[in-house]
Amino acid sequence: MCAAKILPIGQSDFPSLRQSNAVYVDKTALIHRLAVAPRSVFLARPRRFGKSLLVSTLESLFKFGLRDFRGLAIESLWTDKTYDVVHLDFSGLKEFKDIEDFSSIFLAHICNRFSEVGFQPENSSNVLAALDNWMRRLPSLSLVLLIDEYDAPLTICLNEPKLFEAVRSVMSKFFSILKSNVGALRFLFLTGITKFSSTSIFSGLNNLTDITLAPAYGTLLGYTEEEIRQNFAPRLTQAAKTLALSEEELMDGLRTYYNGFCFDMRASKKVYCPWSVLSFLDDPEQGFQNYWFASGGHPTVLMKYLEGHELEDPANFAELKEAKLSDLYTPGDLTTIDRDILLTQTGYLTIKSVDDFGIVTLGYPNQEVTMSMAKLYATELLGGRLYRPADGVLLTKLLGEGEISPVIDRFNEAFNALNYDRHPVVNEAACTSYLQALMMGADMVPEVEVHTALGRSDLEVTVGKWHWVFEVKFAATTEKAEALLTKAVSQIKSRRYGERPHGKKLIRVALVYSAEDRRFVVWKNADAEDA
Repeated sequence: MCAAKILPIGQSDFPSLRQSNAVYVDKTALIHRLAVAPRSVFLARPRRFGKSLLVSTLESLFKFGLRDFRGLAIESLWTDKTYDVVHLDFSGLKEFKDIEDFSSIFLAHICNRFSEVGFQPENSSNVLAALDNWMRRLPSLSLVLLIDEYDAPLTICLNEPKLFEAVRSVMSKFFSILKSNVGALRFLFLTGITKFSSTSIFSGLNNLTDITLAPAYGTLLGYTEEEIRQNFAPRLTQAAKTLALSEEELMDGLRTYYNGFCFDMRASKKVYCPWSVLSFLDDPEQGFQNYWFASGGHPTVLMKYLEGHELEDPANFAELKEAKLSDLYTPGDLTTIDRDILLTQTGYLTIKSVDDFGIVTLGYPNQEVTMSMAKLYATELLGGRLYRPADGVLLTKLLGEGEISPVIDRFNEAFNALNYDRHPVVNEAACTSYLQALMMGADMVPEVEVHTALGRSDLEVTVGKWHWVFEVKFAATTEKAEALLTKAVSQIKSRRYGERPHGKKLIRVALVYSAEDRRFVVWKNADAEDA
């Protein structure tokens, strides 16, 4: 791979990418398999996985043949002719105040894009009827239709039931026309973040093949590790040098932060988030950053959903979840969809394993997504008050200074702000989970239940030159706190918590939370002379 190749960050136009000497990770063998025969296909993927680039690639293939595909796998496979192509992008149809406004911009988009292949309605009052008549006159298998982000107009009005239903109705009429005229379509392709099987859009298009969880297409979007090594070798070498790591240590970091997404019902294939990998390789000096959240926060559909629903109890923040595989295929409608299914569709949870009975284990794919999710949980813990970056900066600064009392004071400030009606601190596990969420929301990487040969510590985190170990105890009443503190100190020392190699200065802290006072009431440096 030539070192001069540029990184295709933010490039979603395939012809431009190919003309700009940018790296293209060759997915065209899979694209050939997908598009070689007439069919109607749906694919859901989280944001930042390259759906729009895939649509643009298909557009170029069907419109211009192999013009933009020199040197790629499909060059020796594709033998089809060129077609009229209509490319609809619904991601721009999100700014509307009522159904009349939506109908106007939706139909205008339909008219504009279909006019490029000869559709000219006589008037604007009955565009869909005119489109139906026009498509009925088309030759068989003569038109390719690509629809990107089909669900964008629906998710923007998720919490407005009347408007949502009206938008759904307008869109359903359009999709019903496509179903009636499927014989004219050489290839129909829809993408989205979500699939809501009860919106009647999918029932109107009952000939759609959903490849979202098909093992054959599990790596169609996203980078495999082999693809990263093959396509970005010079960049990897430079990044390793910049960070003073071996290339294997660098790959370990990439795996931890950006790998782990699984879109395969057999759980046999994992991929990296392309946006995060490209962003890291573009500026490796910054280290392994959270590009998932920084590239636009949380997706609209998730935030709209959470306006009317709650996250799981933050005390269960780090636990694996279970779901039925059938629920991933048919998740229901926008108002009744299970929270974990939606989190899977938006990329916050991913398939970890599938058993013989169709039960899927779900979990966070990687460190980057875990930290993004922690920001949501930190906000949830604070009763909907956004966990501000300044909050996290202050906590990180205090931990980096290595003074215990200011850190505990900051913990108490955060716990004092908790929404106790919804998330009371009832045991030691809740204390630890809440601290974990607050730290991760501040872009730290705490470890919970770190095992040694003699036991396991509650919480450890490295900040700057310090490696902190926290042993947390929960006291129902404050009078029991001192005895629990003594026990925690003894536990830290006898079980040698934190004494593994890490090259940092060690601070081991015993602390006791009192349910009676709703705060950490006593704490001690386990290595102080008077401990």
